[in-house]
Amino acid sequence: MSSSLDSLPPALAKIVQRFQRATDQKRRTEQLIAYGNKVKDFPQEDKIPENKVPGCVSQVYITAALNDGKVVYRADSDAFISKGMVGLLIEGLNGLTPTEILELTPDFIQATGLNVSLTPSRANGFYNIFKTMQKKALECKLEASG
Repeated sequence: MSSSLDSLPPALAKIVQRFQRATDQKRRTEQLIAYGNKVKDFPQEDKIPENKVPGCVSQVYITAALNDGKVVYRADSDAFISKGMVGLLIEGLNGLTPTEILELTPDFIQATGLNVSLTPSRANGFYNIFKTMQKKALECKLEASG
C-alpha cells in the first residue's frame, strides 16, 4: 500500500496533514514531542527484552493486544524524540486491524517532513519502531487465528 494521503488510515492521514501544515523543523519537532507527551504510562513489568525495539539507540518498548479485532498499542521510551515517534505511531495505528497495519509502508514519514529533520540513527529508529509495531500486529493476528 502506498502512502498517498487518501490511502492512509484516517488517523494517520490526519497526523501527516498536521505535520505538513507546520512551517518549520522546530515546529515539527515540537509536534513530535507533543505526541510523546500523550503516551500513557507503561507498566514497568512490560519493560522486558521481548518488548524492546531492536536497533534503537534509546530504550523503546512496545506491547500490542487485540481488542474486538483491533490492535491496541502501549509503549514507552527514555528519549523525547523516540517517545514522540512512538506516540505518533500509536495515535496513527491504534484501532486498526492487524491486516491494515501489515499493509502499511513506512514511507508516510516523508510526507510529514520529519525525515529531513531526523538524524540517520533517529530515522533508522523510526523504521525499527514501525517494523516492531507491524511484527506485534502480526503476532496478535496469529494468536487470534490460532
